[in-house]
Amino acid sequence: GGGSSLRMSSNIHANHLSLDASSSSSSSSSSSSSSSSSSVHEPKMDALIIPVTMEVPCDSRGQRMWWAFLASSMVTFFGGLFIILLWRTLKYLWTVCCHCGGKTKEAQKINNGSSQADGTLKPVDEKEEAVAAEVGWMTSVKDWAGVMISAQTLTGRVLVVLVFALSIGALVIYFIDSSNPIESCQNFYKDFTLQIDMAFNVFFLLYFGLRFIAANDKLWFWLEVNSVVDFFTVPPVFVSVYLNRSWLGLRFLRALRLIQFSEILQFLNILKTSNSIKLVNLLSIFISTWLTAAGFIHLVENSGDPWENFQNNQALTYWECVYLLMVTMSTVGYGDVYAKTTLGRLFMVFFILGGLAMFASYVPEIIELIGNRKKYGGSYSAVSGRKHIVVCGHITLESVSNFLKDFLHKDRDDVNVEIVFLHNISPNLELEALFKRHFTQVEFYQGSVLNPHDLARVKIESADACLILANKYCADPDAEDASNIMRVISIKNYHPKIRIITQMLQYHNKAHLLNIPSWNWKEGDDAICLAELKLGFIAQSCLAQGLSTMLANLFSMRSFIKIEEDTWQKYYLEGVSNEMYTEYLSSAFVGLSFPTVCELCFVKLKLLMIAIEYKSANRESRILINPGNHLKIQEGTLGFFIASDAKEVKRAFFYCKACHDDITDPKRIKKCGCKRLEDEQPSTLSPKKKQRNGGMRNSPNTSPKLMRHDPLLIPGNDQIDNMDSNVKKYDSTGMFHWCAPKDIEKVILVIGWMPYLGPRVLMTCLDIAEVCMPTDSQSISPASTKKLRKTRSEAAMTVLSGHVVVCIFGDVSSALIGLRNLVMPLRASNFHYHELKHIVFVGSIEYLKREWETLHNFPKVSILPGTPLSRADLRAVNINLCDMCVILSANQNNIDDTSLQDKECILASLNIKSMQFDDSIGVLQANSQGFTPPGMDRSSPDNSPVHGMLRQPSITTGVNIPIITELVNDTNVQFLDQDDDDDPDTELYLTQPFACGTAFAVSVLDSLMSATYFNDNILTLIRTLVTGGATPELEALIAEENALRGGYSTPQTLANRDRCRVAQLALLDGPFADLGDGGCYGDLFCKALKTYNMLCFGIYRLRDAHLSTPSQCTKRYVITNPPYEFELVPTDLIFCLMQFDHNAGQSRASLSHSSHSSQSSSKKSSSVHSIPSTANRQNRPKSRESRDKQKYVQEERL
Repeated sequence: GGGSSLRMSSNIHANHLSLDASSSSSSSSSSSSSSSSSSVHEPKMDALIIPVTMEVPCDSRGQRMWWAFLASSMVTFFGGLFIILLWRTLKYLWTVCCHCGGKTKEAQKINNGSSQADGTLKPVDEKEEAVAAEVGWMTSVKDWAGVMISAQTLTGRVLVVLVFALSIGALVIYFIDSSNPIESCQNFYKDFTLQIDMAFNVFFLLYFGLRFIAANDKLWFWLEVNSVVDFFTVPPVFVSVYLNRSWLGLRFLRALRLIQFSEILQFLNILKTSNSIKLVNLLSIFISTWLTAAGFIHLVENSGDPWENFQNNQALTYWECVYLLMVTMSTVGYGDVYAKTTLGRLFMVFFILGGLAMFASYVPEIIELIGNRKKYGGSYSAVSGRKHIVVCGHITLESVSNFLKDFLHKDRDDVNVEIVFLHNISPNLELEALFKRHFTQVEFYQGSVLNPHDLARVKIESADACLILANKYCADPDAEDASNIMRVISIKNYHPKIRIITQMLQYHNKAHLLNIPSWNWKEGDDAICLAELKLGFIAQSCLAQGLSTMLANLFSMRSFIKIEEDTWQKYYLEGVSNEMYTEYLSSAFVGLSFPTVCELCFVKLKLLMIAIEYKSANRESRILINPGNHLKIQEGTLGFFIASDAKEVKRAFFYCKACHDDITDPKRIKKCGCKRLEDEQPSTLSPKKKQRNGGMRNSPNTSPKLMRHDPLLIPGNDQIDNMDSNVKKYDSTGMFHWCAPKDIEKVILVIGWMPYLGPRVLMTCLDIAEVCMPTDSQSISPASTKKLRKTRSEAAMTVLSGHVVVCIFGDVSSALIGLRNLVMPLRASNFHYHELKHIVFVGSIEYLKREWETLHNFPKVSILPGTPLSRADLRAVNINLCDMCVILSANQNNIDDTSLQDKECILASLNIKSMQFDDSIGVLQANSQGFTPPGMDRSSPDNSPVHGMLRQPSITTGVNIPIITELVNDTNVQFLDQDDDDDPDTELYLTQPFACGTAFAVSVLDSLMSATYFNDNILTLIRTLVTGGATPELEALIAEENALRGGYSTPQTLANRDRCRVAQLALLDGPFADLGDGGCYGDLFCKALKTYNMLCFGIYRLRDAHLSTPSQCTKRYVITNPPYEFELVPTDLIFCLMQFDHNAGQSRASLSHSSHSSQSSSKKSSSVHSIPSTANRQNRPKSRESRDKQKYVQEERL
């Protein structure tokens, strides 16, 4: 039976006939009978039969042909390896032989060189040229092949990516074929997957040839992993076509190509960071090893062991093998799937060693890399129709919460802006919760603005602006400024047109921004210098106490808090709800004077307009603060208003005289149907970039034509005398008083002894040498009194009064705070020289020497070496006679504990408040031959409060000394006043010291970032008000020389003195006394505006003025923009903006700027004019109206 079956099978194979159904069944039955009749030692043939298709002739004897496929790969690999080794051996032997023969020929040439002709060498040269040409041709081919497979060219990258993609495709075909038996008969012309696999392998063969040509070391190339993969995958495909038989075999090795996955992604510029490259590398190695090992187990388990005649095989799918390898690597081993063959178990023994090591090392590292992946590492997707800004720099919970609270305030008009924060440190839980609360308008991304890739992620090129926050509490302000400047450089380098608003800590660092070519303040770029504005606000409080609080509240967005009780908080909070807005004026105002429009807005529209943006003939824009009645409103003029809501300011734009003239309710003033000259103007609240300027009339060429026939604008005699080409009294811009540089030794004050008063500062070191040279340089003994008596008038004039005492804590290692920004507003040029307050610095001489380089060009500046904690030093500078005491510290940021950052300032403030003083003025009047310090003579008919500071006849307790203290930590404000009831958690603006203007913190300046973004003119206006006239041109000049340059007085520079100033108007006596007792604030507003061109904008009222019983408390608080019907009290001081008075200095035209002229400097005016002597008063009669004005108007200079 067995023999007939073999013969029949042989005949069928010989005749190339197909097996029909009957022959198939006959063959099966014959095989069955043969099996039953054969001996027991003969194996069963049906278990070995390979499935046979109907159409394909196949070996029905069940013979396996796997060895043919494997042999093709082995022969290719070892044959090629043998040829390479043989070639190397022959080449080595040839080189050795040629080397020896070359030495012999060379020796013969040397011996026979003289006897040979030139023609005999010609064949040798031609041979060498042929070899050289052959070598050159081979090198060219090799270089071409190298370029084709390298990723340095586009062709190479395309080829590399294509090979990888086809390798993955071949692996997918393997996954599909793995569901079929290991070995089967298939027709190449009808098997679609085999045809695709054949095409792929033909391409792999060509690519293999290119790699072989380009390889420098053929042996190492032959042993590479990719080459081995090709050896065991490409030849079997060609064998399959020849034998019409398929063997799954080692095609799983294509999974090793996954190791190159990270290289492919790098070629495509997808992977850029080291962590991402490392993660993909680990994943590709792990997965490729896993899949390759699973393919080997699938092969041996489905085939069985050859020495067992393939009888111990088991049917496992490929994915079951993948599962088996995973549980094996993880050492779990459930036992549901396991290897049965000896080859499979032997492989598992070795694999578990390497697989376990790989699993234990790779998996934790992969998890760590995935876990460390930036949570906020995505990219911003811009929303159509919605702008976005990028905020970077110092991103903390405090800075972000303050910024968002002001930026997203409900009082602003519809804020359709998305805020994108970019920081290189992920937010903590509190900050993350804050972002989630504002998730509709806030997004956070982790990255750095110094990295262009991160800038691209936040779409900086399409952002409306970029805001950079600074760390106000850093220990090194210069380093913080340098970091922010580098951020500006990086952003401007990436996108030069982006608008940038950055915070700066130090004023001198602003000069570095001017070095950036694309920095342009005319296009909206702004630097908010915290030191400049902070000290400017404090300087304004020296001129008008409480002004710093009022201005700080104006540019901060605060909600209205209603209080029913009749307390000082009620009136203060009503003013706090006011902010500064801008809006274009209606065409109904065109042609009217500024005071007329201002009165109309206040009375009818319930709006307070304080400034306008004026466009000159050459279309340059300037901000003019209360310019006076000579200026007429133009079409499209932009007004600056103080109001409680942005919607209220719209009334100035909608107002129509024809439609709204008879309307009494301002809420009914809305857009009407009347045709205007320009129906629509661009919205002011939108972050539109406007051309900005210094906010004042800088020169006649850029200022409106002044009506010089106006009596108030006629230049005084001092104006004419100042035009002396040989004297430099002002800086080159004409904005500030100036003097020749002085050595610090000449301004150090010396303490002398005065009768009835004891030790007091009498004069500088230079002046005392001219009077008498004491034996002790630090004091004047009583024995020297007789020598001083004949010069008592000169010495007495140097007794400090009506001055500014600056107590500063700092040492040689402290960071500079920039005292120049404090002095410049106090030396503005629209003060007459006799109106300048003397400034006395009390502190470490080592620190003040470092600051002196920026102060030596300002007049009336003195230094008392000492400490602000010493009461002796404070008494020596007559702190009880000063107009203001400023307490600053340069050591605040060197302490980690925030509660102790302000300890020096708090101790100094409490020290001054606890001091007791004698009636110094009365003692001097009774015992010093009628002498009274300037400005303290209360009996004089021309007397009025010194420089707008209403002072008592004599201060006997330190509590009544006007003090302003700088704080770093807002919560420390609770320690300044021991008699208040402020809760420690109360916000700064709600505390009594801040409301009274006795405390100031730099944190209130955070709101300027939002205000500047929405309207950059607001920053210009604030800077104009607090700096005394600093302009971009002046900043550029200071950046060049780090000091003010003196200039000769010319009509152009003197015209710059014509700037608005602040005054405090007393209601106790004078032309407004009738309104002070129960009058309306609106009546005062209109009278002051019509009569004196003074614009009132607030009240400085005693804290207990609302009480029916008299109180001894002298504390005052600020009321911003009271309503028309607000009731006044006699003790009120009114904040007002006043025109520059040219005539105020006529009596002082001959005053010298020299600091040595003690007589001239002593004649210091207590009001607008100085107090003349009795003889001069008799010889210089004045009108009653002029005298009343000089008596009751208390001027302060911006």
